[in-house]
Amino acid sequence: MPVAEKSAEKKKRIMAKAAITNIEQGVPNRALSVFTKSRDFLRDVRSEMRKVVTPSWKEVQSTTTVVIVAVFAFAGFFWVVDAVLGNAVKYIYTWMGALQ
Repeated sequence: MPVAEKSAEKKKRIMAKAAITNIEQGVPNRALSVFTKSRDFLRDVRSEMRKVVTPSWKEVQSTTTVVIVAVFAFAGFFWVVDAVLGNAVKYIYTWMGALQ
């Protein structure tokens, strides 16, 4: 038997033994896993929330100003694009005789 097949068989036996051990202890592995994952998730959330820094009033004002200016800039850009494309479509319809 090649070495790769022997190690695969050994892994299968170890995994089967671990599954039997968990069943014999009376604790379903999935239920334990859900609680463990949930606990770990909440621990990670708490850890990340400790890293959060509240911005200063000056930072809030400056980012708000940037957002408002960007919104108006994009609104103006799309208004111009809409007007140009609308007039182009209207011209094409008139040229084709659809609008008289």
